[in-house]
Amino acid sequence: MPLFLKLLRLVFIGFIGMSVVAGIIALGAYIYFAPGLPSVSTLKDVELQVPLKVYSRDGKLIAVYGEKRRQPLTIEAFPPPVIQAFLAAEDDRFFDHPGVDYQGLIRAAIGVLVTGEKRQGGSTITMQLARNFFLGNERTYVRKLREIILALRIEHVLTKNEILELYLNKIYLGNRAYGVGAAVDVYYGLAIDKINLAQVAMIAGLPKAPSIYNPIINADRAVLRRNYVLGRMRQLNYIDEDSYQRALEAPVTASKHYPRVEADAPYIGEMARAHIVDIYGTEAYNKGYRVFTTIDTRLQQTASHALVNGLLAYDQRHGYRGPESRIDNIYLQENEIDFEKLDQALSDLPEVGGLLIPAIVTKVEKQNIEIYLSAQQTVVIPIDRVKWAKLHINENAVGEEPKDLTKIFALGDVIRVTEAEPQQWSISQIPKIEGALVVLDPQNGSILALVGGFDYYHSKFNRVIQAKRQPGSSFKPFIYSAALESGYTPASIINDAPVVYEDAALEDTWRPQNYSGKFFGPTRLRVALYKSRNMVSIRLLKDMGLRHTMQHITKFGFDPEQLSYDLTLALGSSAVTPLELATGYAVFANGGYHIEPYVIERIEDAKGEVLFRSSPLMVCEEDCQALQQQMERDGAELDSDDTEPVAAMRMANRVLSPGNAYQMVSMMQDVIQRGTGVKARDIGRRDLAGKTGTTNDQHDAWFSGFNGDLVVTAWVGFDQHKPLGRREVGGVAALPIWIDVMREALEDKPENSLKQPDSIVTLRIDPTTGLLVDQDSHQGIEETFREQYMPTLSVEYNQPTPYELGGEAAEIPEQLF
Repeated sequence: MPLFLKLLRLVFIGFIGMSVVAGIIALGAYIYFAPGLPSVSTLKDVELQVPLKVYSRDGKLIAVYGEKRRQPLTIEAFPPPVIQAFLAAEDDRFFDHPGVDYQGLIRAAIGVLVTGEKRQGGSTITMQLARNFFLGNERTYVRKLREIILALRIEHVLTKNEILELYLNKIYLGNRAYGVGAAVDVYYGLAIDKINLAQVAMIAGLPKAPSIYNPIINADRAVLRRNYVLGRMRQLNYIDEDSYQRALEAPVTASKHYPRVEADAPYIGEMARAHIVDIYGTEAYNKGYRVFTTIDTRLQQTASHALVNGLLAYDQRHGYRGPESRIDNIYLQENEIDFEKLDQALSDLPEVGGLLIPAIVTKVEKQNIEIYLSAQQTVVIPIDRVKWAKLHINENAVGEEPKDLTKIFALGDVIRVTEAEPQQWSISQIPKIEGALVVLDPQNGSILALVGGFDYYHSKFNRVIQAKRQPGSSFKPFIYSAALESGYTPASIINDAPVVYEDAALEDTWRPQNYSGKFFGPTRLRVALYKSRNMVSIRLLKDMGLRHTMQHITKFGFDPEQLSYDLTLALGSSAVTPLELATGYAVFANGGYHIEPYVIERIEDAKGEVLFRSSPLMVCEEDCQALQQQMERDGAELDSDDTEPVAAMRMANRVLSPGNAYQMVSMMQDVIQRGTGVKARDIGRRDLAGKTGTTNDQHDAWFSGFNGDLVVTAWVGFDQHKPLGRREVGGVAALPIWIDVMREALEDKPENSLKQPDSIVTLRIDPTTGLLVDQDSHQGIEETFREQYMPTLSVEYNQPTPYELGGEAAEIPEQLF
């Protein structure tokens, strides 16, 4: 036999022998390792760790909570270039091999024999998936064998497209981004179908080493990796030459992008987060829950702007307090600013309130100052945009209007500026004053907007639900409602006169007085409310008794344990939250029903299945059966798979008679038409009602008001319970905020006020005595009465009063009382 054939025979026998040995080793390894490996069938129902997301009721993103950013996509949602790029970079034979690429393994084995080093290599996408789900990242032969066995098993359980979909959604790509969808968002702030070829290749190059090839922190190495991926795509004919060259020349456009919040409601986001974690535990951060709140995006934006503008207006009325800090030596040499130093200082100062930008004063002249913003941008601000910056002395006094800016500012001052219009910069400052604003739907209690402070990221304390403050006169409507229930009428005469109380519960002699310090004698109940007369409220409470009044007030949802059981209750001495006050006012707005405020509409899991749907108390006066049927139809549309039953409608309980509610709304409408809330007449509506509130020494300023569609409560005050200033009453500090919200929220909407109940009659009375006059004449004024409390006495009324001469909307002169 020729020597060549003998050698060939020996090689063949050796190959067969080695194959048998290899097969035996492989079989032995499988028998040894397989029993201890996890079941790959779990991949059929795998739940990816997806962060908790909170949305407005119209589907706008409010907040994202969770360590991992992930946006799972179906395989159909990945554009072909994305799939091709990952195949080119990681496993171009993916659709051909059975989960293990033996060619790649042989190359890796040869590499070990040649270099003597264990290197990562030969791993297919299926093997990487096995490693990511079931194994660690240690480089050992044992782990590699386990990886191979799991990959083969996976290929028997899942289709190629299912494997690829899991891989593209699971792979870690740096900067807390898990999956390609999240990576595209993190690095480019785009949807996956919006990125270009160069960006696709950049993302596809990350799995090999996300930190080394991170385009944000290591652009040069990232470009090398990107170009490698592009070269592989070109070799595999995934792209043509022209596309390849243009992608090679493309600049690096990656930067850190954060979740795109579409609704500015961080206080609501935190409320929802805390509630979900309380129910589901910390696993809620990774389960992909989607929480839909009751927040109206447009109304929320209006409320945020209104509160910020209102607090800035208060702050500017009280003058300039000086710079936040000062930086020395801002010049490297004469007329050469040390930009690096200033940029470093500004980088530590976030924007506050959505519009207060940090800046540093770089030049000061008598009539203008120059400020540095960042990126070597300077702006000159003239004195006419600094006129408000009178020197703050105390809450009641400010200095003169600035005439020389060198006396106010100095080089290196760290200040705040705003840009009201393009290139129109003005000086500002971060307010120390705080506030809260909440908007409720009085028909079902849904919270439509909520702002818990000037800036959530400056102070996370949610004053709408956490700040218990004295409501002052804004609590009086509940006292007056109790009085109506006791037999008083809007025409009842109460003496507004000084009084001294020796009350053991008050621990001292109490001499209450009106805000003005004046007393006006006999006063009709209606006038006393819209003029906010303290003495009348106190006399009413004393006459009714605390027990009856407390029983009545608790119908509005107030906790009796939190209410003052003494005469100061009449002046709003019991601390409440803005949400509690708004909930109480909702009883007036909806005609006498107690509703419960709520903010979570429904909770869905990662698959879109409804885990929870709210069942709020609904106000229903007529045709409730039709409303129930409509709710069921709406629920059926949301739950077409019938997996989640629709909760039965819960009817709100009536806690106030229709007549009482109607009369209270009528009197509170006069607060706006002719009383302490008269500024709100500028809105141009007749259906608005409300009440101002101011506490002793002006520690708190309130306005709470409504129509049939909305209840809005605004509060302004210092967290430290300091005085606001002598003139900072509810009608000055809080009412403008309320007006801004109501004007925008009710624009183009028809008026909505309570209909007059059948139990209410309208009669003409003498405004001085409250007694009836000739009903067939045009004498006196009209007033509403419940039938059981109509006055029986009449008065001769022959001479017109100044009130009659002034017309129905005229002010009642104080001298009449």
